[in-house]
Amino acid sequence: MTELIPAPRSVVAGSGEVRLTAHSRIYAGHGTEGVGHWLRTVLREATGLPLHEGRELDDTDGDGIGLRLDPALGAEEYRLVSDGNGVLIEGGSAAGVFRGAQTLRQLLGPDAYRRAPVRRDRTWAVPHITVEDAPRFRWRGLMLDVARHFMPKEGVLRYLDLMAAHKLNVFHFHLTDDQGWRVEIKRYPKLTETGSWRARTKIGHRASPLWDDRPHGGHYTQDDIREIVAYAAERHISVVPEIDVPGHSQAAIAAYPELGNSDVVDTASLTVWDTWGINPNVLAPTDDTLRFYEGVLEEVLELFPADAGPFSPFVHIGGDECLKDQWRASDTAQKRIGNLGLADEEALQSWFIGHFDRWLAERGRRLIGWDEILEGGLAAGAAVSSWRGYAGGVAAARAGHDVVMCPQQWVYLDYRQDAGPEEPVPIAYVRTLEDVYRFEPVPAELTGEEAARVLGTQANVWTEVMEDQGRVDYQTFPRLAALAEVAWSDLPAPADRDFAGFERRMSAHYRRLDALGVAYRPPTGPLPWQRRPGVLGRPLDGPPPDC
Repeated sequence: MTELIPAPRSVVAGSGEVRLTAHSRIYAGHGTEGVGHWLRTVLREATGLPLHEGRELDDTDGDGIGLRLDPALGAEEYRLVSDGNGVLIEGGSAAGVFRGAQTLRQLLGPDAYRRAPVRRDRTWAVPHITVEDAPRFRWRGLMLDVARHFMPKEGVLRYLDLMAAHKLNVFHFHLTDDQGWRVEIKRYPKLTETGSWRARTKIGHRASPLWDDRPHGGHYTQDDIREIVAYAAERHISVVPEIDVPGHSQAAIAAYPELGNSDVVDTASLTVWDTWGINPNVLAPTDDTLRFYEGVLEEVLELFPADAGPFSPFVHIGGDECLKDQWRASDTAQKRIGNLGLADEEALQSWFIGHFDRWLAERGRRLIGWDEILEGGLAAGAAVSSWRGYAGGVAAARAGHDVVMCPQQWVYLDYRQDAGPEEPVPIAYVRTLEDVYRFEPVPAELTGEEAARVLGTQANVWTEVMEDQGRVDYQTFPRLAALAEVAWSDLPAPADRDFAGFERRMSAHYRRLDALGVAYRPPTGPLPWQRRPGVLGRPLDGPPPDC
């Protein structure tokens, strides 16, 4: 019952237990009322117990739960004490109390994750224990790509609950790409009328001969987005939206052809892209394009308010994989390079990114982008998501930028989990559960001051070959549990980590995931219905390149 994930800093076990009964109460002190409401709701559903609100902390009579702030603790630090007086969770903020409440739920057993009681006659007990805990990193995230394959709102809310259960606190929401535009922008209705769906979809890797000829699409209304952001905030998760520029933009160009390089290609004939890879159709570097995306971002800033969480001021603008062939051939782009006195097309992208860096900063927000945004220089306030290995993050930290470490060689969860032939749509290198568990977000070559620039880490879930929730679950879990422990727990050096102990704790955690309905990859390999025989992937031979 104490097989906790992520591993806490300190656990001292006692010899008794606190039994929850029909008389047990939950007391939420000042500042913890939201946590109390959440905890009362999930435990009532799972246990069937009334768990009425306690009037005072000592109103629990030794069989209840108290929640309280302790200003001596860090913001997400908590202390959980279960003893003869009941259960008391104290945190430095409501977020800290909420993290402690997640530990309490684990201590109650897997059935505490169900939506209704399995047995009315069972005993609900919390072992006598003292847990003291705090996160290693401030940014502990999951990036979910809903552009390649759309995930309906209910699925997104479910993933926020799964993140909360693993003490993750940043949801990087990849909303736009070549294959779909997923957020309603009232000023530009064609972005969703045209850009949110495609006529067909490639099945498997882009070299696959297979197609799904059904239209695929979907988008979130502005009220859907507000609901998602509020739901995340209740779980102390910051939502960071991504609006990708200047590459990965064919869906937007299909909706508004004037955004593309129309002096090079017939942009009016472009449709939302139906396959995968790096797309040559990129945004034109014009004033009209800048004004268009300023209009998009004005609505995005309203939908994702800066005060919804500690990382809510961030807006991700992508900036990755922008091919420059059209700019090289475009008279408009070349004139822009000349008028600005720029050296080349790489500098033109830097100018494009720099424009939105300044625009966001003027509105009290912070730009974050993939590590390509470092090319050509970057304003001091911007942050970098380091995906092409560690190098971009090291360069960014040394230049004084905040960094989120998410190197593809370690934490891209679309990568295959085993070399066996039964893995569904095998992509890239093998990244096992143990590989993720031995990932170290802070490169050894950074100085102490530079290492402090590493805000944390996140796993990235790109969904080209994940057509539904079950496939997303399979690729994401159980590896997200390993990433959560890497991000939260103060683990030793990778070679010294107790992976056998983690596997033992995972044997209990799989039962929690079962209760939550997660279609994870079993440790023994994919179940028959999780396989995708005959669907071509893109497996790469050998180990991944050195990060």
